[in-house]
Amino acid sequence: MPYLVHDAILAHADSTPHAPALRHRDSVEDYASLAASVEAAGARLLGADIEHQERVAVYLDKRPETVHALFGATLAGAAFVPVNPLLKAEQVTHILRDCNVRILVTSADRLSGLLDALPACPDLHTVLVVGEVPEDAEAGHVRIEPWASDAPAPDVRPHRVIDTDMAAILYTSGSTGRPKGVVLSHRNMAAGAESVATYLDNRPDDRLLAVLPFSFDYGLSQLTTAFRVGAEAVLLNYLLPRDVIRAVARYGITGLAAVPPLWIQLARLDWPEEAQQSLRYITNSGGAMPQETLAGLRSQLPRTDCVLMYGLTEAFRSTYLPPSELDRRPGSMGRAIPNARIEVVREDGSPCAPGEPGELVHRGALVAQGYWNDPERTAERFRPAPGQPSGMPLPEIAVWSGDTVRMDEDGYLYFVGRRDEMIKTSGYRVSPNEVEEAVYATGLVAEAAAFGVAHPTLGEGIVLVGQPQGEEATAEALIDALRPHLPGFMLPAHVHLRAEPLPRNANGKIDRKALAGEFGDIFQQGETA
Repeated sequence: MPYLVHDAILAHADSTPHAPALRHRDSVEDYASLAASVEAAGARLLGADIEHQERVAVYLDKRPETVHALFGATLAGAAFVPVNPLLKAEQVTHILRDCNVRILVTSADRLSGLLDALPACPDLHTVLVVGEVPEDAEAGHVRIEPWASDAPAPDVRPHRVIDTDMAAILYTSGSTGRPKGVVLSHRNMAAGAESVATYLDNRPDDRLLAVLPFSFDYGLSQLTTAFRVGAEAVLLNYLLPRDVIRAVARYGITGLAAVPPLWIQLARLDWPEEAQQSLRYITNSGGAMPQETLAGLRSQLPRTDCVLMYGLTEAFRSTYLPPSELDRRPGSMGRAIPNARIEVVREDGSPCAPGEPGELVHRGALVAQGYWNDPERTAERFRPAPGQPSGMPLPEIAVWSGDTVRMDEDGYLYFVGRRDEMIKTSGYRVSPNEVEEAVYATGLVAEAAAFGVAHPTLGEGIVLVGQPQGEEATAEALIDALRPHLPGFMLPAHVHLRAEPLPRNANGKIDRKALAGEFGDIFQQGETA
Protein backbone atom coordinates (compact mmCIF):
# COMPACT_ATOMS: atom_id res chain seq x y z
CA MET A 1 0.00 0.00 0.00
CA PRO A 2 1.38 3.49 -0.84
CA TYR A 3 2.53 5.38 2.25
CA LEU A 4 1.77 8.88 0.93
CA VAL A 5 -1.42 10.06 -0.71
CA HIS A 6 0.28 10.99 -4.01
CA ASP A 7 2.38 7.80 -4.18
CA ALA A 8 -0.35 5.87 -5.99
CA ILE A 9 -0.24 8.27 -8.95
CA LEU A 10 3.54 8.00 -9.22
CA ALA A 11 3.47 4.20 -8.89
CA HIS A 12 0.94 3.79 -11.71
CA ALA A 13 2.93 6.23 -13.86
CA ASP A 14 5.74 3.68 -13.65
CA SER A 15 3.67 0.49 -13.98
CA THR A 16 0.84 1.55 -16.35
CA PRO A 17 1.91 4.92 -17.79
CA HIS A 18 -0.57 4.92 -20.68
CA ALA A 19 -3.65 3.91 -18.64
CA PRO A 20 -6.27 6.69 -18.47
CA ALA A 21 -6.18 8.45 -15.09
CA LEU A 22 -8.16 11.70 -15.24
CA ARG A 23 -10.88 12.86 -17.63
CA HIS A 24 -12.47 16.30 -17.87
CA ARG A 25 -14.93 16.68 -20.73
CA ASP A 26 -13.06 15.42 -23.81
CA SER A 27 -9.58 15.80 -22.30
CA VAL A 28 -7.87 12.73 -20.83
CA GLU A 29 -4.60 12.48 -18.93
CA ASP A 30 -2.93 9.09 -18.63
CA TYR A 31 -0.99 8.22 -15.50
CA ALA A 32 2.33 9.37 -16.95
CA SER A 33 0.84 12.76 -17.87
CA LEU A 34 -0.97 13.09 -14.55
CA ALA A 35 2.22 12.35 -12.62
CA ALA A 36 4.09 14.96 -14.66
CA SER A 37 1.34 17.51 -14.00
CA VAL A 38 1.38 16.78 -10.25
CA GLU A 39 5.17 17.09 -10.15
CA ALA A 40 4.97 20.40 -12.04
CA ALA A 41 2.33 21.63 -9.59
CA GLY A 42 4.55 20.68 -6.66
CA ALA A 43 7.45 22.58 -8.24
CA ARG A 44 5.19 25.61 -8.78
CA LEU A 45 4.21 25.66 -5.12
CA LEU A 46 7.81 25.22 -3.97
CA GLY A 47 8.78 28.11 -6.26
CA ALA A 48 6.12 30.19 -4.51
CA ASP A 49 7.89 29.51 -1.20
CA ILE A 50 5.64 26.90 0.38
CA GLU A 51 7.25 25.34 3.44
CA HIS A 52 6.91 21.93 5.06
CA GLN A 53 3.35 21.26 6.30
CA GLU A 54 2.10 24.72 5.37
CA ARG A 55 -1.40 24.88 3.93
CA VAL A 56 -2.37 25.31 0.28
CA ALA A 57 -6.05 26.13 -0.27
CA VAL A 58 -7.62 25.15 -3.60
CA TYR A 59 -10.76 27.13 -4.45
CA LEU A 60 -11.77 25.83 -7.89
CA ASP A 61 -14.48 23.83 -9.54
CA LYS A 62 -13.71 20.30 -10.71
CA ARG A 63 -11.03 20.62 -13.41
CA PRO A 64 -7.58 19.06 -14.00
CA GLU A 65 -5.75 21.96 -12.31
CA THR A 66 -7.72 21.25 -9.13
CA VAL A 67 -6.40 17.71 -8.98
CA HIS A 68 -2.88 18.81 -9.90
CA ALA A 69 -2.86 21.41 -7.12
CA LEU A 70 -4.22 19.05 -4.45
CA PHE A 71 -1.74 16.26 -5.04
CA GLY A 72 1.05 18.67 -5.98
CA ALA A 73 0.72 20.20 -2.53
CA THR A 74 1.29 16.88 -0.77
CA LEU A 75 4.16 15.99 -3.13
CA ALA A 76 5.83 19.31 -2.25
CA GLY A 77 5.51 18.43 1.44
CA ALA A 78 2.64 20.80 2.20
CA ALA A 79 -1.01 20.06 3.09
CA PHE A 80 -4.00 20.88 0.90
CA VAL A 81 -7.26 22.50 1.94
CA PRO A 82 -10.02 21.95 -0.66
CA VAL A 83 -12.55 24.79 -0.51
CA ASN A 84 -16.07 24.16 -1.76
CA PRO A 85 -16.47 26.23 -4.96
CA LEU A 86 -20.00 27.18 -3.88
CA LEU A 87 -18.79 29.10 -0.84
CA LYS A 88 -18.80 32.88 -0.80
CA ALA A 89 -16.08 35.28 0.33
CA GLU A 90 -17.04 35.26 4.02
CA GLN A 91 -16.86 31.47 4.34
CA VAL A 92 -13.69 31.23 2.23
CA THR A 93 -12.00 33.91 4.33
CA HIS A 94 -12.87 32.02 7.52
CA ILE A 95 -11.12 28.91 6.18
CA LEU A 96 -8.06 30.86 4.98
CA ARG A 97 -7.67 32.54 8.35
CA ASP A 98 -8.59 29.56 10.51
CA CYS A 99 -5.89 27.20 9.21
CA ASN A 100 -3.34 29.87 8.33
CA VAL A 101 -3.31 29.22 4.58
CA ARG A 102 -0.12 30.44 2.88
CA ILE A 103 -0.96 29.89 -0.79
CA LEU A 104 -4.38 30.02 -2.47
CA VAL A 105 -4.98 28.46 -5.88
CA THR A 106 -8.11 29.81 -7.55
CA SER A 107 -9.56 31.16 -10.79
CA ALA A 108 -9.87 34.73 -12.04
CA ASP A 109 -13.64 34.84 -11.58
CA ARG A 110 -13.47 33.56 -8.00
CA LEU A 111 -10.57 35.86 -7.19
CA SER A 112 -12.66 38.92 -8.07
CA GLY A 113 -15.05 38.11 -5.25
CA LEU A 114 -12.23 37.68 -2.74
CA LEU A 115 -9.98 40.68 -3.40
CA ASP A 116 -11.49 42.87 -0.68
CA ALA A 117 -11.24 40.07 1.90
CA LEU A 118 -7.72 38.77 1.25
CA PRO A 119 -5.86 41.60 3.05
CA ALA A 120 -7.57 40.34 6.23
CA CYS A 121 -5.74 37.00 5.88
CA PRO A 122 -2.35 37.78 7.45
CA ASP A 123 -0.75 34.36 6.79
CA LEU A 124 -1.64 34.32 3.09
CA HIS A 125 1.27 35.50 0.96
CA THR A 126 0.47 34.25 -2.56
CA VAL A 127 -2.53 33.68 -4.82
CA LEU A 128 -1.92 31.54 -7.90
CA VAL A 129 -4.55 32.16 -10.57
CA VAL A 130 -5.63 29.50 -13.06
CA GLY A 131 -6.24 31.35 -16.30
CA GLU A 132 -5.50 34.99 -17.05
CA VAL A 133 -4.64 37.18 -14.09
CA PRO A 134 -6.78 40.36 -14.01
CA GLU A 135 -4.57 43.40 -14.68
CA ASP A 136 -6.01 45.44 -11.81
CA ALA A 137 -5.97 42.61 -9.23
CA GLU A 138 -4.51 43.86 -5.94
CA ALA A 139 -4.90 42.45 -2.44
CA GLY A 140 -2.65 44.37 -0.08
CA HIS A 141 0.32 42.31 1.08
CA VAL A 142 -0.72 39.29 -1.03
CA ARG A 143 1.13 38.76 -4.30
CA ILE A 144 -0.97 37.53 -7.23
CA GLU A 145 0.66 35.38 -9.90
CA PRO A 146 -0.40 33.03 -12.69
CA TRP A 147 -0.62 29.32 -11.91
CA ALA A 148 1.01 28.50 -15.22
CA SER A 149 4.46 30.05 -15.42
CA ASP A 150 6.96 30.23 -18.30
CA ALA A 151 9.81 30.60 -15.86
CA PRO A 152 12.00 27.52 -15.44
CA ALA A 153 11.05 25.34 -12.48
CA PRO A 154 13.15 26.18 -9.43
CA ASP A 155 15.74 23.65 -8.32
CA VAL A 156 14.08 23.12 -4.95
CA ARG A 157 13.66 19.64 -3.53
CA PRO A 158 10.29 18.69 -2.00
CA HIS A 159 10.19 18.70 1.76
CA ARG A 160 10.58 15.22 3.23
CA VAL A 161 7.26 13.71 4.30
CA ILE A 162 6.31 10.56 6.22
CA ASP A 163 2.90 8.94 6.52
CA THR A 164 2.05 10.50 9.88
CA ASP A 165 2.52 14.00 8.48
CA MET A 166 -0.51 16.13 7.74
CA ALA A 167 -1.83 15.73 4.19
CA ALA A 168 -5.09 17.69 4.21
CA ILE A 169 -7.54 19.72 6.26
CA LEU A 170 -11.21 19.23 5.38
CA TYR A 171 -13.78 21.65 6.74
CA THR A 172 -17.01 20.15 8.00
CA SER A 173 -20.14 21.82 9.31
CA GLY A 174 -20.69 21.38 13.01
CA SER A 175 -23.72 21.43 15.26
CA THR A 176 -22.75 24.90 16.47
CA GLY A 177 -20.52 27.71 15.28
CA ARG A 178 -18.42 27.96 12.14
CA PRO A 179 -17.07 24.96 10.21
CA LYS A 180 -14.16 23.16 11.84
CA GLY A 181 -11.09 21.80 10.07
CA VAL A 182 -10.49 18.05 10.33
CA VAL A 183 -6.77 17.24 10.06
CA LEU A 184 -5.99 14.13 7.98
CA SER A 185 -2.59 12.46 7.73
CA HIS A 186 -1.18 10.67 4.71
CA ARG A 187 -1.79 7.43 6.61
CA ASN A 188 -5.46 8.30 7.14
CA MET A 189 -6.02 8.97 3.45
CA ALA A 190 -3.98 6.05 2.09
CA ALA A 191 -5.63 3.60 4.50
CA GLY A 192 -9.06 4.97 3.62
CA ALA A 193 -8.50 4.53 -0.11
CA GLU A 194 -7.24 0.97 0.43
CA SER A 195 -10.23 0.03 2.59
CA VAL A 196 -12.84 1.46 0.23
CA ALA A 197 -11.21 -0.04 -2.86
CA THR A 198 -11.25 -3.41 -1.10
CA TYR A 199 -14.95 -3.62 -0.24
CA LEU A 200 -16.05 -2.01 -3.52
CA ASP A 201 -13.74 -4.37 -5.43
CA ASN A 202 -12.34 -1.46 -7.44
CA ARG A 203 -10.16 -2.43 -10.39
CA PRO A 204 -8.05 -0.73 -13.06
CA ASP A 205 -10.84 -0.78 -15.66
CA ASP A 206 -13.21 1.20 -13.42
CA ARG A 207 -14.35 4.71 -14.33
CA LEU A 208 -15.50 6.66 -11.26
CA LEU A 209 -17.64 9.76 -11.78
CA ALA A 210 -16.73 12.59 -9.40
CA VAL A 211 -19.87 14.68 -8.90
CA LEU A 212 -19.46 15.65 -5.22
CA PRO A 213 -17.19 18.51 -4.11
CA PHE A 214 -13.63 17.58 -3.15
CA SER A 215 -14.09 19.58 0.06
CA PHE A 216 -16.36 16.69 1.12
CA ASP A 217 -14.37 13.60 2.18
CA TYR A 218 -16.82 11.39 0.27
CA GLY A 219 -16.18 13.42 -2.89
CA LEU A 220 -12.40 13.43 -2.43
CA SER A 221 -12.55 9.66 -2.00
CA GLN A 222 -13.51 9.26 -5.66
CA LEU A 223 -10.03 10.50 -6.57
CA THR A 224 -8.00 8.65 -3.95
CA THR A 225 -9.84 5.37 -4.53
CA ALA A 226 -9.52 5.57 -8.32
CA PHE A 227 -5.81 6.38 -8.14
CA ARG A 228 -5.23 3.64 -5.55
CA VAL A 229 -6.13 0.92 -8.08
CA GLY A 230 -5.06 2.67 -11.30
CA ALA A 231 -8.61 3.43 -12.42
CA GLU A 232 -9.94 6.53 -14.20
CA ALA A 233 -11.57 9.45 -12.38
CA VAL A 234 -14.03 11.49 -14.46
CA LEU A 235 -14.68 15.08 -13.32
CA LEU A 236 -18.19 16.52 -13.65
CA ASN A 237 -19.60 19.92 -12.71
CA TYR A 238 -23.30 19.28 -13.24
CA LEU A 239 -26.19 21.73 -13.38
CA LEU A 240 -29.10 19.29 -13.43
CA PRO A 241 -29.46 15.71 -12.13
CA ARG A 242 -30.05 14.56 -15.69
CA ASP A 243 -26.50 15.71 -16.51
CA VAL A 244 -25.23 13.00 -14.16
CA ILE A 245 -27.12 10.26 -15.96
CA ARG A 246 -25.93 11.55 -19.33
CA ALA A 247 -22.34 11.48 -18.10
CA VAL A 248 -22.73 7.89 -16.87
CA ALA A 249 -23.90 6.86 -20.34
CA ARG A 250 -21.42 8.99 -22.29
CA TYR A 251 -18.27 7.94 -20.42
CA GLY A 252 -19.21 4.35 -19.53
CA ILE A 253 -19.09 5.08 -15.80
CA THR A 254 -18.79 1.99 -13.60
CA GLY A 255 -19.00 3.61 -10.14
CA LEU A 256 -21.18 6.51 -8.96
CA ALA A 257 -21.26 8.07 -5.49
CA ALA A 258 -23.95 10.52 -4.34
CA VAL A 259 -25.84 11.76 -1.29
CA PRO A 260 -29.55 11.16 -0.55
CA PRO A 261 -30.92 14.46 -1.98
CA LEU A 262 -29.28 13.72 -5.33
CA TRP A 263 -30.35 10.05 -5.29
CA ILE A 264 -33.93 11.12 -4.63
CA GLN A 265 -33.83 13.21 -7.82
CA LEU A 266 -32.00 10.58 -9.86
CA ALA A 267 -34.47 7.88 -8.86
CA ARG A 268 -37.29 9.86 -10.49
CA LEU A 269 -35.53 10.03 -13.88
CA ASP A 270 -35.24 7.46 -16.64
CA TRP A 271 -31.86 5.76 -17.00
CA PRO A 272 -30.99 4.86 -20.62
CA GLU A 273 -29.77 1.38 -21.46
CA GLU A 274 -26.20 2.65 -21.99
CA ALA A 275 -26.06 3.86 -18.39
CA GLN A 276 -27.58 0.65 -17.06
CA GLN A 277 -25.03 -1.45 -18.93
CA SER A 278 -21.88 0.25 -17.66
CA LEU A 279 -22.79 1.09 -14.06
CA ARG A 280 -21.38 -1.68 -11.87
CA TYR A 281 -22.18 -0.08 -8.51
CA ILE A 282 -23.62 2.99 -6.83
CA THR A 283 -22.87 4.15 -3.29
CA ASN A 284 -24.71 6.32 -0.79
CA SER A 285 -23.36 8.20 2.21
CA GLY A 286 -24.01 11.53 3.91
CA GLY A 287 -27.36 10.40 5.32
CA ALA A 288 -29.84 7.55 5.12
CA MET A 289 -31.26 6.79 1.68
CA PRO A 290 -35.07 6.55 1.88
CA GLN A 291 -36.33 3.02 1.24
CA GLU A 292 -38.63 4.31 -1.50
CA THR A 293 -35.67 5.88 -3.27
CA LEU A 294 -33.58 2.73 -2.89
CA ALA A 295 -36.39 0.63 -4.34
CA GLY A 296 -36.74 3.01 -7.28
CA LEU A 297 -33.03 2.91 -8.07
CA ARG A 298 -32.88 -0.88 -7.84
CA SER A 299 -35.82 -1.10 -10.22
CA GLN A 300 -34.17 1.29 -12.70
CA LEU A 301 -30.71 -0.33 -12.36
CA PRO A 302 -31.32 -4.08 -12.00
CA ARG A 303 -27.72 -5.02 -12.88
CA THR A 304 -26.13 -2.45 -10.55
CA ASP A 305 -25.01 -3.16 -6.99
CA CYS A 306 -26.23 -0.66 -4.39
CA VAL A 307 -23.80 -0.14 -1.51
CA LEU A 308 -25.09 1.84 1.46
CA MET A 309 -22.42 3.43 3.64
CA TYR A 310 -21.99 5.51 6.76
CA GLY A 311 -19.08 7.80 7.47
CA LEU A 312 -17.97 10.95 9.19
CA THR A 313 -15.21 13.31 8.17
CA GLU A 314 -13.36 12.58 11.42
CA ALA A 315 -12.87 8.94 10.35
CA PHE A 316 -13.63 9.08 6.62
CA ARG A 317 -15.76 5.91 6.40
CA SER A 318 -17.00 3.55 9.11
CA THR A 319 -19.52 1.03 7.75
CA TYR A 320 -20.89 -0.41 4.54
CA LEU A 321 -23.81 -2.72 3.75
CA PRO A 322 -22.93 -5.36 1.14
CA PRO A 323 -25.48 -5.52 -1.70
CA SER A 324 -26.28 -9.12 -0.77
CA GLU A 325 -27.65 -7.91 2.58
CA LEU A 326 -30.03 -5.22 1.29
CA ASP A 327 -33.14 -7.41 1.45
CA ARG A 328 -32.12 -9.30 4.58
CA ARG A 329 -31.34 -6.18 6.62
CA PRO A 330 -33.55 -3.29 5.45
CA GLY A 331 -32.59 -0.01 7.08
CA SER A 332 -29.12 -1.21 8.12
CA MET A 333 -26.07 1.02 7.68
CA GLY A 334 -23.92 -2.10 7.45
CA ARG A 335 -20.91 -3.43 9.29
CA ALA A 336 -17.38 -2.15 9.88
CA ILE A 337 -15.30 -1.49 6.78
CA PRO A 338 -11.97 -3.35 6.39
CA ASN A 339 -9.27 -2.19 8.83
CA ALA A 340 -11.71 -0.43 11.16
CA ARG A 341 -13.35 -1.47 14.42
CA ILE A 342 -16.78 -0.08 15.33
CA GLU A 343 -17.96 -0.17 18.93
CA VAL A 344 -21.41 0.70 20.32
CA VAL A 345 -21.08 1.90 23.90
CA ARG A 346 -23.01 3.38 26.78
CA GLU A 347 -22.16 6.77 28.30
CA ASP A 348 -19.68 5.12 30.68
CA GLY A 349 -17.87 3.43 27.75
CA SER A 350 -19.13 -0.08 28.50
CA PRO A 351 -20.30 -2.11 25.49
CA CYS A 352 -23.98 -2.16 24.62
CA ALA A 353 -25.87 -5.42 24.34
CA PRO A 354 -27.17 -6.43 20.89
CA GLY A 355 -30.10 -4.20 20.00
CA GLU A 356 -29.31 -1.65 22.75
CA PRO A 357 -28.87 1.93 21.48
CA GLY A 358 -25.53 3.54 22.18
CA GLU A 359 -22.87 5.84 20.77
CA LEU A 360 -20.86 4.72 17.74
CA VAL A 361 -17.11 4.78 18.39
CA HIS A 362 -14.68 4.31 15.49
CA ARG A 363 -11.19 2.86 16.03
CA GLY A 364 -8.33 2.29 13.61
CA ALA A 365 -6.04 3.81 10.99
CA LEU A 366 -8.72 6.09 9.55
CA VAL A 367 -9.18 8.13 12.76
CA ALA A 368 -8.19 11.73 11.98
CA GLN A 369 -5.69 13.82 13.90
CA GLY A 370 -8.26 16.16 15.46
CA TYR A 371 -9.62 19.62 14.68
CA TRP A 372 -7.18 22.27 13.54
CA ASN A 373 -6.36 24.79 16.25
CA ASP A 374 -9.29 23.64 18.41
CA PRO A 375 -8.09 21.54 21.36
CA GLU A 376 -11.38 21.89 23.21
CA ARG A 377 -13.56 20.38 20.49
CA THR A 378 -10.83 17.85 19.70
CA ALA A 379 -10.90 16.65 23.31
CA GLU A 380 -14.68 16.27 23.12
CA ARG A 381 -14.69 14.09 20.00
CA PHE A 382 -11.27 12.38 19.99
CA ARG A 383 -10.95 10.38 23.22
CA PRO A 384 -9.32 7.14 24.41
CA ALA A 385 -10.93 4.09 22.83
CA PRO A 386 -13.14 2.07 25.19
CA GLY A 387 -12.07 -1.29 26.59
CA GLN A 388 -8.29 -0.87 26.33
CA PRO A 389 -5.96 -2.91 28.57
CA SER A 390 -5.17 -0.97 31.72
CA GLY A 391 -1.42 -1.29 31.18
CA MET A 392 -1.36 0.65 27.91
CA PRO A 393 1.12 3.53 28.49
CA LEU A 394 -0.26 5.60 25.60
CA PRO A 395 -3.97 4.99 25.03
CA GLU A 396 -5.33 4.57 21.52
CA ILE A 397 -7.47 7.53 20.45
CA ALA A 398 -10.84 6.86 18.81
CA VAL A 399 -13.55 9.03 17.32
CA TRP A 400 -16.66 9.27 19.48
CA SER A 401 -19.17 10.07 16.76
CA GLY A 402 -22.07 11.54 18.71
CA ASP A 403 -24.34 9.28 16.64
CA THR A 404 -26.73 6.88 18.35
CA VAL A 405 -26.88 3.45 16.73
CA ARG A 406 -27.72 -0.12 17.64
CA MET A 407 -25.88 -3.29 16.58
CA ASP A 408 -27.47 -6.67 15.97
CA GLU A 409 -25.92 -9.98 16.95
CA ASP A 410 -24.17 -10.28 13.57
CA GLY A 411 -22.40 -6.92 13.86
CA TYR A 412 -24.71 -4.98 11.53
CA LEU A 413 -25.60 -1.47 12.64
CA TYR A 414 -28.78 0.58 12.45
CA PHE A 415 -28.82 4.36 12.71
CA VAL A 416 -31.02 5.87 15.42
CA GLY A 417 -30.04 9.54 15.27
CA ARG A 418 -27.50 12.21 16.09
CA ARG A 419 -27.38 13.46 19.63
CA ASP A 420 -27.57 17.05 18.46
CA GLU A 421 -30.42 16.37 16.02
CA MET A 422 -32.57 14.11 18.19
CA ILE A 423 -35.92 15.74 18.95
CA LYS A 424 -37.13 15.61 22.56
CA THR A 425 -40.89 16.01 22.52
CA SER A 426 -43.54 15.05 25.09
CA GLY A 427 -40.85 13.24 27.08
CA TYR A 428 -39.80 11.11 24.12
CA ARG A 429 -36.63 11.20 22.04
CA VAL A 430 -37.52 11.11 18.34
CA SER A 431 -35.16 10.53 15.41
CA PRO A 432 -35.80 12.98 12.55
CA ASN A 433 -34.66 10.27 10.14
CA GLU A 434 -37.49 8.00 11.25
CA VAL A 435 -40.06 10.75 10.66
CA GLU A 436 -38.58 11.54 7.25
CA GLU A 437 -38.64 7.87 6.25
CA ALA A 438 -42.36 7.71 6.96
CA VAL A 439 -42.93 10.96 5.06
CA TYR A 440 -41.12 9.70 1.96
CA ALA A 441 -43.15 6.48 2.08
CA THR A 442 -46.37 8.47 1.58
CA GLY A 443 -45.22 9.46 -1.92
CA LEU A 444 -46.55 12.99 -1.33
CA VAL A 445 -43.19 14.76 -1.13
CA ALA A 446 -40.04 14.80 -3.22
CA GLU A 447 -37.85 16.08 -0.37
CA ALA A 448 -38.39 16.37 3.36
CA ALA A 449 -36.63 17.49 6.52
CA ALA A 450 -37.84 17.02 10.10
CA PHE A 451 -36.41 18.87 13.08
CA GLY A 452 -37.34 20.09 16.52
CA VAL A 453 -37.89 23.68 17.68
CA ALA A 454 -38.88 25.09 21.04
CA HIS A 455 -42.50 24.49 22.00
CA PRO A 456 -44.27 25.99 25.03
CA THR A 457 -45.79 22.69 26.22
CA LEU A 458 -44.04 19.85 24.40
CA GLY A 459 -40.41 20.85 25.02
CA GLU A 460 -39.77 20.63 21.30
CA GLY A 461 -42.35 20.47 18.55
CA ILE A 462 -41.64 18.54 15.38
CA VAL A 463 -41.54 20.70 12.26
CA LEU A 464 -41.65 19.13 8.83
CA VAL A 465 -40.65 21.06 5.71
CA GLY A 466 -41.20 19.37 2.36
CA GLN A 467 -41.33 19.86 -1.38
CA PRO A 468 -44.73 18.51 -2.54
CA GLN A 469 -45.08 15.87 -5.21
CA GLY A 470 -48.44 15.72 -6.97
CA GLU A 471 -51.55 17.89 -6.86
CA GLU A 472 -53.03 16.06 -3.87
CA ALA A 473 -50.04 16.94 -1.66
CA THR A 474 -51.20 19.26 1.11
CA ALA A 475 -50.23 19.58 4.76
CA GLU A 476 -53.53 18.04 5.81
CA ALA A 477 -53.19 15.14 3.38
CA LEU A 478 -49.67 14.45 4.58
CA ILE A 479 -50.69 14.32 8.26
CA ASP A 480 -53.61 12.03 7.36
CA ALA A 481 -51.23 9.72 5.49
CA LEU A 482 -48.76 9.66 8.39
CA ARG A 483 -51.30 9.09 11.15
CA PRO A 484 -51.66 5.32 10.55
CA HIS A 485 -47.91 4.84 10.58
CA LEU A 486 -46.58 7.06 13.38
CA PRO A 487 -47.54 7.35 17.04
CA GLY A 488 -49.07 10.66 18.05
CA PHE A 489 -45.87 12.01 19.62
CA MET A 490 -44.01 11.52 16.33
CA LEU A 491 -46.50 13.38 14.15
CA PRO A 492 -45.30 16.81 13.00
CA ALA A 493 -46.82 19.67 14.92
CA HIS A 494 -46.27 21.98 11.95
CA VAL A 495 -45.99 21.16 8.23
CA HIS A 496 -44.75 23.63 5.66
CA LEU A 497 -44.75 22.71 1.96
CA ARG A 498 -42.76 24.82 -0.49
CA ALA A 499 -42.40 24.57 -4.25
CA GLU A 500 -38.62 25.11 -4.33
CA PRO A 501 -36.02 22.51 -3.29
CA LEU A 502 -34.93 22.53 0.34
CA PRO A 503 -31.68 24.38 1.22
CA ARG A 504 -28.38 22.47 1.08
CA ASN A 505 -25.22 22.87 3.06
CA ALA A 506 -21.80 22.97 1.40
CA ASN A 507 -21.70 19.18 1.00
CA GLY A 508 -25.05 18.93 -0.73
CA LYS A 509 -27.01 17.62 2.26
CA ILE A 510 -30.38 19.11 3.26
CA ASP A 511 -29.54 21.82 5.79
CA ARG A 512 -31.69 21.07 8.84
CA LYS A 513 -29.84 23.70 10.86
CA ALA A 514 -30.78 26.49 8.45
CA LEU A 515 -34.41 25.34 8.39
CA ALA A 516 -34.55 25.17 12.18
CA GLY A 517 -33.39 28.79 12.30
CA GLU A 518 -36.05 29.78 9.79
CA PHE A 519 -38.87 28.17 11.81
CA GLY A 520 -37.41 28.69 15.28
CA ASP A 521 -40.31 30.79 16.62
CA ILE A 522 -43.16 29.09 14.77
CA PHE A 523 -44.84 27.74 17.92
CA GLN A 524 -44.48 31.04 19.75
CA GLN A 525 -46.66 32.45 16.98
CA GLY A 526 -49.32 29.88 17.72
CA GLU A 527 -49.20 28.25 14.29
CA THR A 528 -49.71 24.53 13.71
CA ALA A 529 -50.27 22.22 10.77
